[in-house]
Amino acid sequence: MESNDASTLAGAVLGRFAAAIERARPPFILGISGLQGSGKSTLGAGLIDAAARRGWGAVTLSLDDAYLTHAERLTLARQVHPLLRTRGVPGTHDLILLASTLAALASASPGRPVCVPRFDKGRDDRYDEALWPTEAEVPKLIVLEGWCLGVEPQSDDALVEPVNTLEREEDRDGTWRHWVNAQLAGYLPIWRGIDALVVLAAPSWEVVERWRGEAEEPLRARGELRAMDAPALARFLQHYERLSRHALATLPAKADLLISLDPDRTPHVPDTHRTPHVPDIHGTPRL
Repeated sequence: MESNDASTLAGAVLGRFAAAIERARPPFILGISGLQGSGKSTLGAGLIDAAARRGWGAVTLSLDDAYLTHAERLTLARQVHPLLRTRGVPGTHDLILLASTLAALASASPGRPVCVPRFDKGRDDRYDEALWPTEAEVPKLIVLEGWCLGVEPQSDDALVEPVNTLEREEDRDGTWRHWVNAQLAGYLPIWRGIDALVVLAAPSWEVVERWRGEAEEPLRARGELRAMDAPALARFLQHYERLSRHALATLPAKADLLISLDPDRTPHVPDTHRTPHVPDIHGTPRL
């Protein structure tokens, strides 16, 4: 997506929710859910810029920023299942950190500034807390984005058959996928705290695989150590395939604004949308 197109999309999305944001007691939490390569971060950054043009304070927070530390995930890999070494699936996030950050932002002040977590994917660990940005006032808007935002657990029946080689060969008894699925229940209170949900809907899982491969090409070209070759990338993506397919099937019906993406990531914004939920004037707790 070109930068001008991204800016136009962000302006259109913010316009859809502007009246609700104005009426709500801040912060208004706008969720952006989309699979890998769908443009969540780009849209999030555009929304921050669009909010600034309206004179609104705004903060972006990614689900990725709340990953467990590298050491904590190694402990999970030893105690629960080796596949939990790889970050990304439910259960590899620090939900206490995420929920407490969202709650703290609702009462931020110069006397009680809030440190907003940030994760360094190159090091596969959090940045030192001294490097986290701080917010010294309650933002009018929080943009919360993530690949599995809004996803609910699958049924037990859906977990029986493996969906790919990774599950078939490295999770033969289903321990990993059942554990990951069970962890999703802990995410639901955060999902319920979202005031409006925007879903960037990819055409298919196969297209998402292609997008992720395209994102890896510049890393390979630069010779970066974290770049993955084709077999490594294919295995990596299989960690997310199950819940990605589940998200593609279930999230569109939950969206307050559904943005369909073409295979080239061209967005299509519908003319109509569901009215987003807005907290009542008494400030109903959202977390």
